[in-house]
Amino acid sequence: MDNLNDALEKLKITGTECTSDKLDGCLDCLLQALGHNNTESSEKIQQSGILQLFASILNSESSCSSKVAHIVAEIAKNELMRIPCVEAGLIPPLVQLLHSKDQEVLLQTGRALGNICYDNHSLQTQLIQMGVIPILVDLLGVHSQNTSLTEMCLVAFGNLAELESSKEQFASTNVAEEIVKLFKKQTEHEKREIIFEVLAPLAENDAIKMQLVEAGLVECLLDVVQQTVNSEKDDDIAELKTSSDLMVLLLLGDESMQKLFEGGKGSVFQRVLSWLPSNNHQLQLAGALAIANFARNDGNCIHMVDSGIVQKLLDLLDRHVEDGNVTVQHAALSALRNLAIPVVNKAKMLSAGVAEEVLKFLRSEMPPVQFKLLGTLRMLIDAQAEAADQLGKNEKLVERLVEWCEAKDHAGVMGESNRLLSALIRHSKSKDVIRTIVQSGGVKHLVTMATSEHVIMQNEALVALGLIAALELQAAEHDLESARLVEVLHRLLSDERSAPEIKYNSMVLICAVMGSEPLHKEVQKLAFLDVVSKLRSHENKTVAQQASLTEQKLTVQS
Repeated sequence: MDNLNDALEKLKITGTECTSDKLDGCLDCLLQALGHNNTESSEKIQQSGILQLFASILNSESSCSSKVAHIVAEIAKNELMRIPCVEAGLIPPLVQLLHSKDQEVLLQTGRALGNICYDNHSLQTQLIQMGVIPILVDLLGVHSQNTSLTEMCLVAFGNLAELESSKEQFASTNVAEEIVKLFKKQTEHEKREIIFEVLAPLAENDAIKMQLVEAGLVECLLDVVQQTVNSEKDDDIAELKTSSDLMVLLLLGDESMQKLFEGGKGSVFQRVLSWLPSNNHQLQLAGALAIANFARNDGNCIHMVDSGIVQKLLDLLDRHVEDGNVTVQHAALSALRNLAIPVVNKAKMLSAGVAEEVLKFLRSEMPPVQFKLLGTLRMLIDAQAEAADQLGKNEKLVERLVEWCEAKDHAGVMGESNRLLSALIRHSKSKDVIRTIVQSGGVKHLVTMATSEHVIMQNEALVALGLIAALELQAAEHDLESARLVEVLHRLLSDERSAPEIKYNSMVLICAVMGSEPLHKEVQKLAFLDVVSKLRSHENKTVAQQASLTEQKLTVQS
């Protein structure tokens, strides 16, 4: 420690004036002391006021720059020393040193900046604003043979790529090309792992996704999958998961997804299909998620259904009915739901037995699976009267829907259950379906759904309730009264914020329920005439016309 004190004294007295040999000796002494006891030595260095001197040495680009940067890197390992390094003005000269041709200077400078800015978003943002990203990308290209330097660049990318503000700068460089080039050269797990840690945050950006696809990353990932799929080593299993997850992430970009789909003829798309029948759960999951991502536009969905993908997904689901893998169930159901969106696919998927397969998962207690199951059925029966009729008479399904309508802990499941109940009525227009839903206690949930904050759900509920009132009013009368339907309708009509279609369907429903004596009495109790007569001058003509008709009916039957 005495040597450290002497070295600090010498540096304080002579500053940048001393010869490079003497300066070198003092700096060696500092490095030795930091190696021996970092915390204590760092504090002494800071208290001595030498940090400002380091800024001058770095600015002068002297032959000692590398050692000074090394000392700063060691000091900045200590969290308490990072702010003093910033206050001493060390960041700007260090950033300038990244233009050096000396590889040792570059390495120590990168380490120093990395340690000072570690886990500090505002300092990292400052580095981005100072333009370090393009400089580091260039360094990666120029010094790709220097393992230490490439690792330093990758660690820096990993830290900076977490920040949203960095993505645009990365996208304007050739980072994708450089990283893929580097990836192709790597054979060791540890090295590839470092690259994966950079790729994951970068690939969240759509422009970079496309650049990575064009640079050939997908082919690299498919090779990794092939090399690791049959291995039982932990490293290989982890690498298989990372590679296939990253594949799926690249497919989240519309442009990159479409490029890889290649009209359904792309080799990548074909390889992904081969993952579905695999015995590896991770590959099954990635395959199903990839199909769900490819199924994000009608053209792709129609092509995939015509090429027989539905059967592959049904076979996969069938393997996971008993004690199945929940993530695989969720992913396969997501893919089926997306495929069922185009009108032309619905009948084909129904005749392929999709509804029957999906119903096998009714017993699932996992909300994510319940949510996707409900969404798939709802998409399938859209404008498919026969299927809606068949499913709507399935007591087990309807009872489960009514149960899930009360799943207050899972808003998504609750919302989808309500929407499917309504859809079964709206698309079947069947008395049998309505009776099944009434007997299972579903009516009160449709009345509650009419008060939803989402206009689309309110409207779906009102149309379904309108059909109930038109086709089976007597059977539903008691439940409609208990659920205070008439009060709900009065509120919807009185509320200025209600959408025109909500007002229209509420009035249609008022007219329909007046065929029931108890509900008619409820209507008479509330001042409906006042509310409805105001709506005759509504700006929406359909609403105004319905208001006139409703007013006449109310007047005649009052």
